[in-house]
Amino acid sequence: MKYSGIGGQALIEGIMMKNKDNYAMAVRKPNGEIAVEKDTYVSMTEKVKFFSLPFVRGIFNFADSMILGMKTLTWSASFFEDDEEEEEPGKFEQFLIDKFGEKLEEYLMPIIMAFSMILAIAIFMVLPLLIASVFRRFITSETVMAVLEGCIRLGIFIGYVKLISRMEDIKRTFMYHGSEHKCINCLEHGLELTVENVRNSSKEHKRCGTSFLLIVMTISILFFMVVRVETVWLRIVSRIILIPVIAGVSYEVLRLAGRYDNMIMNLISIPGMWMQGLTTKEPDDSMIEVAIASVEAIFDWRAYLEETFPEKYPKGHFEKAEEIA
Repeated sequence: MKYSGIGGQALIEGIMMKNKDNYAMAVRKPNGEIAVEKDTYVSMTEKVKFFSLPFVRGIFNFADSMILGMKTLTWSASFFEDDEEEEEPGKFEQFLIDKFGEKLEEYLMPIIMAFSMILAIAIFMVLPLLIASVFRRFITSETVMAVLEGCIRLGIFIGYVKLISRMEDIKRTFMYHGSEHKCINCLEHGLELTVENVRNSSKEHKRCGTSFLLIVMTISILFFMVVRVETVWLRIVSRIILIPVIAGVSYEVLRLAGRYDNMIMNLISIPGMWMQGLTTKEPDDSMIEVAIASVEAIFDWRAYLEETFPEKYPKGHFEKAEEIA
């Protein structure tokens, strides 16, 4: 595997692929056509030098992912809005429209993101702690309690993923997630970006956000073994305060795993790759075509193959192939 620098995200009936500051969104429209749109997004780590420091950049890369993710998801959803017999907005909705007008979406996005973060912290950080606290009357070891809390957190996450995966729309999103991984794996293993090659590539990838979440849960166990406080309220506060620190450390681990293909990094990646069995599904060829369209909009994969795999694709290989064709 050779690092390509591209990453992506599944959208509603589509894929977003990002390469440095450039990103492209490709969506399969209801009429069957593929809509592609390109844009640029300068990350916070590029704007502020301090944000790019190791163990700091992970926090802001995560924030960038959320911001860009919400923006691209909104764009993909716009193709599937039902224009027929639209319901009249309620009083509160109409008030917001009158108050903010066209900027309503711009104001709502930060609120939705903040609410999502609070809900995620409550479900995946605070709730496992409260459940584990019930067992304190039987367990005196703080180490055992930290492991128990981590196992409960992992169980809640797996249960949540399994529950939402029953929804038809989520199943299709997981299939597009698989097509995103397959495209990147195809290129990073030195194969031409064709439907057949992508189809035969792995749907698991070491740089996936699912792996990041699993690393976060593992690192949190190690942190909470060391950080010990007496009252349940201080424990809740410690979980919240340490989230940026845990995220920063976890990002560095994921970054190393994604860039280096050796025995240690591969061993570290195994649990995350296993977890991706829940969040990625095998795509059909039409989904693969969408993923390829997104990649080709922002990444010259032919130049990448010639530069990274010169023994297989010597310089000018694809030009000569086109001339022969």
